[in-house]
Order: sequence, then structure tokens, then C-alpha cells
Amino acid sequence: MNRMQQESGQQVIIIGGGASGMVAAIAARRAGAEVTLLERNSRIGKKLLATGNGRCNFTNLHADVRHYHGASPKFVYSVLSQFGVAETIAFFRQLGVDHKVEDCGKVFPMSDQASSVLDVLRYELEDLGVAVRCSALVREIRPDAGGFRLQLDDGSTVSGKRVVLAAGGKAMPASGSDGSGFELARQLGHTVVDPFPALVQLKLEGGFFKQVEGLKFTGTAEILREQGEGVFKKVADDRGEILFTSYGVSGPPILQISRKAGELIQAGERPWLRLVVFDTMTPETVKQMLSERFRNMPRKTLEIALVGLISKRLIPVLLREAGVADPRCRVANLPAGEREKITAILTGWMLPVRGTMSWQNAQVTAGGVATGEVEPRTMESRLVPGLYLCGEVLDIDAACGGYNLQWAWSSGYVAGKSAASQEA
Repeated sequence: MNRMQQESGQQVIIIGGGASGMVAAIAARRAGAEVTLLERNSRIGKKLLATGNGRCNFTNLHADVRHYHGASPKFVYSVLSQFGVAETIAFFRQLGVDHKVEDCGKVFPMSDQASSVLDVLRYELEDLGVAVRCSALVREIRPDAGGFRLQLDDGSTVSGKRVVLAAGGKAMPASGSDGSGFELARQLGHTVVDPFPALVQLKLEGGFFKQVEGLKFTGTAEILREQGEGVFKKVADDRGEILFTSYGVSGPPILQISRKAGELIQAGERPWLRLVVFDTMTPETVKQMLSERFRNMPRKTLEIALVGLISKRLIPVLLREAGVADPRCRVANLPAGEREKITAILTGWMLPVRGTMSWQNAQVTAGGVATGEVEPRTMESRLVPGLYLCGEVLDIDAACGGYNLQWAWSSGYVAGKSAASQEA
């Protein structure tokens, strides 16, 4: 059989037609299994089309355990060693997707189209003879004699010898990810680490955000953990373009550090966000710069003297946050203590985080099925023989930049191949 091993006789059912599910189906079919892929949506791969702003950042040259999160990030070691970045690039090249590498090791298709990646996956499924059944929502998985019986939402049943659970998490529910995979795993006795949104915008406390909505600046964002008595510990940071919104902040650095904020909120703590507007200078340098600036324009008011240094829309907010008594004070009369306050805001603006935006805004799910209940060499459940799990349904998530899709491809490939190859 073309590009397949000898027929294994295994009947493998894949639940979920996202990134990990499609690759699991291809890997299982190539290993000789009879494969049926069940997708709840009217077509497969819907969420994939939104990745990389429609360009599909499908892996990253630097993908390794350092970029992954969960209760046990080392779980990814074995999986990535079996199907890592090199194997992923070769896999897609063989399907017809040539790639290019951009900043920070991000890998994109030469076409710059996520639809290209989906098209070649769909063609491969069809060419291999994978049975794809859409509008097929699985409500229950029941272990049966020699396999499993799946109950679908429309009342029908599907039977198979092995099942790969690739139903995704809860992020972007419009794509079909509503957490149903977690419920299926719970039905079979698995522990689900409470999920929360990751790679998501932050909601902040404060009444000024509508004044600065849409304002951007390039700086550093840090998540701080309060340790008591005014002591804070930095637990995450990133640099780049930060965007003020009506509810708080967004932008790539915010998405990257949001996971740590969500983790603290899940633990019942209140995280803080520190924004460093002038992050290329020390506080002492900023203080000296302000002193020299004010000496050169003694007759200007404080709010006018800052024009040209920071955005005009940000000036009144910044001065109010700094506790400046009179923004119309001439800078020649400005007390030294108020210059210190302005410096402190520009080099370390502290804002309490009141939450993250919802699942609709999140790019990925943190939390999921406990990895300690899954064998990393095969992705088989340690509780339910013949059940395999992959992708976002597991308690593994990653930084932005192609790492989450790499996890989908890697875990899906290992799960699919193992499901087809393991002895009954």
C-alpha cells in the first residue's frame, strides 16, 4: 500500500480534526491502521486557519522544553525527540509546504497562508483513505470488548479498537474547542488540571484606560508576585509593542507573560503588572534626563514640558498616576520629589491585574489532562489501555511563536503511530 506499512488490522478512531488530530490520523494510517476521524465542526482544521494571523507559524527552530509549561513540562522531552522540528519540517515539505524562517526562529510556509497547510493535510487524509466524518460530536467513550464504543450527539455509535483523544482545549470556542475533550477524559477516570486562558490579554484595575485606548509603546512588561510587606518578585517578563485597551493591556509581550498571571490567579493570588516605558535607560539616567529637560524650559508647565518625550494622551494619566499635585505647575517650581515620582512611573509603573480576558480571546489553553497519567513514549493512557491523548487536551502549553503547533504535530504523530502499532 502506497506510503503505508502492511495493514495492521487496528481500527483507530481519532476524536478531533484539529492540528494534532489530523497528524494523528495520517500517522496511524501510514502505520497501516484503518482510521476514522470524527470532527464536531462541519469541516476539519477550522482553528488552524487562524494561527499566525492567518499565516500559520507552524513551528519554531528553538522548540525545546524551555518554552513549554504545565505541571510537568519535561513530559515533552520524549515526544519532541521522536517527532521534533526537523521531522516536522520534513513532514510538511513532503506534503508540499516549503518553509521560511523569520525572527526568533519562527517558521512559516512560503505561501504565507495557513490555508496551504490545511489544504495539504486534507489532501493527505483523502489520499491515504482516512474516513473523515464531520458534524460528529462525541458525547461518551465506553470501553467495550476488545475496544471502544463511542456515542455521538446524533444518537449514532462508532466502534474502534483504539481511540486517540485530540479534542482540543477551551481556547477559541468558536472554532469548536469548548472543553468537551476534558469531559470525555473525566468519564474515563482521568484527572483534569483546572484549565485557564493563556496567550491572552490582561484586565487591569484603574479608571483611565478609555483615555489611552489604542495607544502603543515599545517597552517591557513584567508579572510580579506579591510576597508581603511591599516586596515583589518578578516571575515573567517580555519586551515589545504594548497596547493599551479599554480594559487593560494587550500586545505580544502581554500575551507571552499572561500565562504566569493566570497561574497566580488560579492559585488565589493577585498578580501585578509592571510596565517599563523607558526600558533602555536606568532610573538614574531618566531622572537626569528629566532634570536637564526641565532646566531648558523653565517657563513651561509640566504637562507641556513632557510633550515630545511621551505621547500627549499618556501625559495626564501618567502625572495623575504619579501623584503629581499640579500638572500645570511650571517646571522651574517643580518639587524634586515630584520629579522622582515621574521617574518611578516611567521606569516601573505598577498596576494590579484583576484578571485575564475570556476563552474567546485566548490563543491556547493552560491546564488539561494530567500528564502523569499518560505514557510519554506512546501517549497511551496509563489508566485506560487503548486510549491515547494528544494536543491541547493535555496539561501542556507553550509560549507564542510556533511552539504550540509543534506540540500538536509532535504529540499527534506519536499518538497516532502508537495507536496503530501497539499490540492488542
